[in-house]
Amino acid sequence: MKYFYLCHLRTMASHRGWGLFVILTVCLISLTQHCNGGNVLVFPVDGSHWINMKILLEELHARGHSLTVIRASTSFYIPEKSDIYTSITIDLGEDVDDFFEVYLQEEGASLLTFLKLTKDFLSMIHKAHVLLSEMVKQILNDQNMVKRLRDSQYDLVLTDPALAPGVILAKYLKLPLVLNVRWITSGEGSGLTDKMNFIQRIKNILFHGITLFQQKFLVGPVYDDMCDKYIEGGCDIISLLQEADIWLFRSDFVFEFPRPTMPNVVYIGGFQCKPARPLPAELEEFVQSAGQHGVIIMTLGTLVDALPKEIADEIASVFAKMPQKVIWRHKGDRPSTLGNNTLMVDWMPQKELLGHPQTKVFVAHGGTNGVQEAIYYGVPVLGIPLFFDQYDNLLRLQERGAGKIIHLSDVNGHNFEQALQQLLHQESYRQNIQRMSRLHRDQPVTPMEQAVFWVEYVMRHKGARHLRTEAYKMPWYSYYSLDVVLILLSAVTALLYSILALFRFLCCRRRRKAKTKQS
Repeated sequence: MKYFYLCHLRTMASHRGWGLFVILTVCLISLTQHCNGGNVLVFPVDGSHWINMKILLEELHARGHSLTVIRASTSFYIPEKSDIYTSITIDLGEDVDDFFEVYLQEEGASLLTFLKLTKDFLSMIHKAHVLLSEMVKQILNDQNMVKRLRDSQYDLVLTDPALAPGVILAKYLKLPLVLNVRWITSGEGSGLTDKMNFIQRIKNILFHGITLFQQKFLVGPVYDDMCDKYIEGGCDIISLLQEADIWLFRSDFVFEFPRPTMPNVVYIGGFQCKPARPLPAELEEFVQSAGQHGVIIMTLGTLVDALPKEIADEIASVFAKMPQKVIWRHKGDRPSTLGNNTLMVDWMPQKELLGHPQTKVFVAHGGTNGVQEAIYYGVPVLGIPLFFDQYDNLLRLQERGAGKIIHLSDVNGHNFEQALQQLLHQESYRQNIQRMSRLHRDQPVTPMEQAVFWVEYVMRHKGARHLRTEAYKMPWYSYYSLDVVLILLSAVTALLYSILALFRFLCCRRRRKAKTKQS
């Protein structure tokens, strides 16, 4: 049918000119895209997670899909008004306490302080889950809102499972589920490599136990109540995650250690990366003024605006001694030791700076976005991990000789300068991360194309049930084949007992015969 219309338009063009032809062709293409576009309900997580979710939404919007984003009224980064999506704003009434500054100031202190920080940190995580679950409760208790969502006839729910209310909403609305994921509700990563000694294996088991404890007693109960109240037959959050149609996993095996995965896990590490655009004129002038020495850039991500004063002064004093120019995202008090070679900014075009040939080292906290961008652009990383999965991310770079880790509690002028000098002057660091960059880029299609294809795949086929495992529905004893082992052991035991009984019977009969002959 489309071909018939295009032929008809060509005939019209011969009579009325190319202008009308072009106009009608554009209208037809626009109409076709609109008709083929999907309808996506998005439940994102705020902060740096929103940054990469937004990049995916921009691409989906450009391909003609309609997007609706559920956001909290207290959202930091997710705007209510946007050119690419319609928003549904839920009045949360309360925000997660600003815990990160306290954490940074007290890290590395006594064991008592560490235990207190751990307690506060887990409390903050629990509170975040509770607050986001309240959003879904408000939605599900509002019959008008539920009707609006059902009448919108969404094709799927796209959510980040770091916080899981979107997963429950998808289950309630009976919609296919696509996860934009780096880690799930109870976290991931033990801070170990795939080459563990005996002590590290013990640590890995303990960490796994802590993760299970966190899921069972800290995170799980938040969602268990919602499952019992709103989902027919009940549910648990881990099973709902396993029930997802597609996992868009923000990593790849250039970065990850090899491991088995399911067919519905699609690796899209670095999907947010593109060739760097030119820098703003003033920033380009500053970068070029570095000459042959190049530039160091430093940022600690979206959640941390500044370091404790003492540490900031130590870092600034090291920067001041170096021949390189420095661009540092720092919104706290200006360090007293700051040198003339250091430009402090509230915001920096991170990808454009990482992609600039003058950039020599990236000082970063180890967030997923920054690490993947460093790999894409081939810039070695000096990592200062702070919380969440950051140490685990940086460990992967360090293990591959593409970066170094220095703990915040260990930062001082001497070891910070020593680490910087190694990254600047030992060519192996740059060679290793540029090799990772070449491997990462050598793919048949880009990670973004992969991500969009699988979102649209779920739209076309109303899910991807054939790609997901049914193992999560098995009882635990079946999952571990304990029932099979028990039956086999019983059968072997019965057979051995039968053989033993027969042997005893034959022996006894032989003895009787022997006694009969003697008598």
